[in-house]
Amino acid sequence: MTEAAAEREGRARFASVADAVAALRPEAPVHCLRPHAARRAAAEFVSAFPGRVLYAVKCNPHPALLDALAAGGIHGFDVAAMREVRQVQRLLPGARCYFMNPVKARSAIETAYRDGGVRHFVVDHPTELGKLVEILGRDPEVTVVVRMTTSATGAAIHLSDKFGAGQAMAAEILGEAAALGFRPGLGFHVGSQCTVADAYRAALANAAGVADAAGVRLQCLDVGGGFPATYAGPPAPPLAAFVDAIREGLAALDLAPDAEILAEPGRALVAHASTLITRVQLRKGGRLYINDGVYGSLSEAKLARIPLPARLIRPDGAPASEQRAFELAGPTCDSLDILPDPVTLPTDADEGDWIAIDALGAYSTALATDFNGCQPETFIEVADEPPARV
Repeated sequence: MTEAAAEREGRARFASVADAVAALRPEAPVHCLRPHAARRAAAEFVSAFPGRVLYAVKCNPHPALLDALAAGGIHGFDVAAMREVRQVQRLLPGARCYFMNPVKARSAIETAYRDGGVRHFVVDHPTELGKLVEILGRDPEVTVVVRMTTSATGAAIHLSDKFGAGQAMAAEILGEAAALGFRPGLGFHVGSQCTVADAYRAALANAAGVADAAGVRLQCLDVGGGFPATYAGPPAPPLAAFVDAIREGLAALDLAPDAEILAEPGRALVAHASTLITRVQLRKGGRLYINDGVYGSLSEAKLARIPLPARLIRPDGAPASEQRAFELAGPTCDSLDILPDPVTLPTDADEGDWIAIDALGAYSTALATDFNGCQPETFIEVADEPPARV
C-alpha cells in the first residue's frame, strides 16, 4: 500500500458536503476532497491528449489527489523543487519527475539527476544551460527543454512576465543544447486559466519558427499547462477545443520520429476535486466574515480574480429563497483579507451558517499561509459530484 493510500484509510468520508456539515458542524474550515473527480479528469485528459500528461504538483500536492491522478493514468509529474521530487518518489514509487522550473539551484539539479532520476530540465537563459553542462556533463539521455515566451492571450495570470526566452534567444539556446549533445526540446506556458484555444496554436507556430531558426529537429515539445476549469463565471471551453488546437499546431512542426509531446495540466485535473466548507462568524450588512480567506485557501480569488462558486448550507432549516450579493471577508486582522468579487447567497445568510465554496481543488491549500494562525488543516472525503454549475 502506498503512503497516499494508507493516509486515505484514516480520513473521514461522507456521502456529500451537506452530510459532512450536518455531522461535523465544523467550527474550522474543512476541505472536502473528491478523489473520484480527480481520477476521472486524469483519465479523460490522458485519453484525449496526443502525448504524455504530467501533473503540475504545485497546483495541489495532497497525497489523496496524487494517488487518484496516478489511478487515472498519470505517471509523470511536473516538479519545481526537490521537495516535490521527494514527495512524488515517496508517494508514488516508479513515477517519473520532470524538472520544469526554469531557474534551479545547482544542488537541486545534481540531486534531482542523481537521486530523483530526473532527465528532463527546462531552461530559458544561457546561464541555466551552462549549469546543466557543468553539473551533468554532455549526457545524451538528458532532455533540455527551452522555454519560450508567449503573448498574453486569454489567461488569468500571464506567466511570461517572469519566465521564457524571446524567439531569437530561444533559438540560440536550443541550437547550443543540441550541439552539446542533449536531446533538444521547446516548451511554453500560455498562462494560468487560459480560455482561448488559439493561444496554443500561436505558441506552437512560434515554436516552429524557433526550431527552424535554430536548425534543430525537436525531440521534445512541451505545451505546458494553462488548461482552464469552470468557476462561477461563463463555462470554460471543453478540453477538445484545446486538444484540436494543439494537434493542428503539432502537424506543422518538423519533429523527430521519437519526439515526446508533453503537457503539464494542473487546474484542469483537480479544480473540481475539492470543496471548502467555511462558517460565517459575523454579518455586517452586505459583508460576511468567514473563517477562511485570502491568506488561507482563497488567495486565487484575490491574485487572479477567479470568481468562486459559493452556496449556503443550513442543516437546521431552509434558507430564504431570495438571493443577494455578499462581500466575503477572511479571518485575519489584515484589511487586505477581503475577496474582490461578491458571491450570491440567500438574503438571510448570517452568523452560524456554513458556506460551501466549490471548485477549490487548484491553488488553494497549496498557497495557504499560517498568517494569524488561520491555515486550514482538516481534510475529509465526499462521494458526491461537484455541483452542475461548476
